[in-house]
Amino acid sequence: MCRSIKTLRPPVLPEEATEDEIRAAALQYVRKVSGFRAPAAHNKEVFDRAVEAVAEATAALLDGLEVRGAAQKAG
Repeated sequence: MCRSIKTLRPPVLPEEATEDEIRAAALQYVRKVSGFRAPAAHNKEVFDRAVEAVAEATAALLDGLEVRGAAQKAG
């Protein structure tokens, strides 16, 4: 696993992950899997689509997780 990807769920992250944090993790994942830090021009579109898809999947995962024992949100 890419060591620069941090855990984005409570209680590891005290507050909800931001869109920027989710996208940064997605970018690191796609870089690791593809083996490219930055894609060549002919791969940029597919690379960017992959980052967006991973970011969306990550946001959906974080939204759906039930972390037992974590502090409950007031509301």
